[in-house]
Amino acid sequence: MSRLSTEHLLGIKYITENDIHTLLDTAASFKEVINRPIKKVPSLRDVTVANVFFENSTRTRLSFELAEKRLSADVVNFSASGSSVSKGETLTDTVNNILAMKVDMVVMRHQNPGACVFLANELKKYPKSAHARVVNAGDGTHEHPTQALLDAFSIRNHFGRIEGLNVLIVGDIMHSRVALSNIYCLQKLGANVKLCGPATLIPRHIETLGVEVEYDLHKALQWCDVANVLRIQLERQDIKYFPSLREYAMQYGINREVLNRLDKQITIMHPGPINRGVELDGDIADSEHSIILEQVENGVAVRMAVLYCLASVKE
Repeated sequence: MSRLSTEHLLGIKYITENDIHTLLDTAASFKEVINRPIKKVPSLRDVTVANVFFENSTRTRLSFELAEKRLSADVVNFSASGSSVSKGETLTDTVNNILAMKVDMVVMRHQNPGACVFLANELKKYPKSAHARVVNAGDGTHEHPTQALLDAFSIRNHFGRIEGLNVLIVGDIMHSRVALSNIYCLQKLGANVKLCGPATLIPRHIETLGVEVEYDLHKALQWCDVANVLRIQLERQDIKYFPSLREYAMQYGINREVLNRLDKQITIMHPGPINRGVELDGDIADSEHSIILEQVENGVAVRMAVLYCLASVKE
């Protein structure tokens, strides 16, 4: 197995194309493992992983926990809602207390961008013998690297390649950490990336990342091979970016009628959870166009690969 160039997974921006290929190839091996009758391997026996979630999560947290248990790791779960954070404890104190327990890996989700980078920098204060690996499970509107990796893995499994494909990311780009990680990941793997959504939900100067922006949904879908549909993140919106969910669904929602107007069949993806009837109709999410459930299955294999490869990195 090739070694990763980094000891942490803080974002796709910070890893190389070779790192991505290593993780995807390793995930392919682990996907075979999780489809066997005996799904557990001893790869991370005696390794302790702390799942530190300061923000609500269902899919990502369950996926990481299952990946850790499939690798035979010891798992410690931390939730901010039932911790001293609710009593006013700072991130620094929380992190230092967790690290003092001598965990080997920390999987962290936080509402503030850069929180995982902060944690990795805090680790530099410890002797190398006490270093823990850090995995970013989503930090604010910054990055969600394992989601981008599982999306790339799902595309590669479905098409047999990523290079040269046209991938559309449609929806709430401004508030999405998934969008940014996908842009970095897909471009490093040679895909063409285009964004689509209301002008109010497209960040200014996003074109500097080398992506195109298309505001007409039909034209964007006609161009793409894959459409990765993002959830409207109302919980991150402090002002109204569009008149109503109904109007958004009329302009940018993907339904059977919208797909029937295309000259070709495209593949639909979604990182979940889905607002059915808003960005994506239920019958499309469950249709032959969709690989959404494959994304969920692939998420476990990809996160197993991330944990395994990071645990193998030498100081």
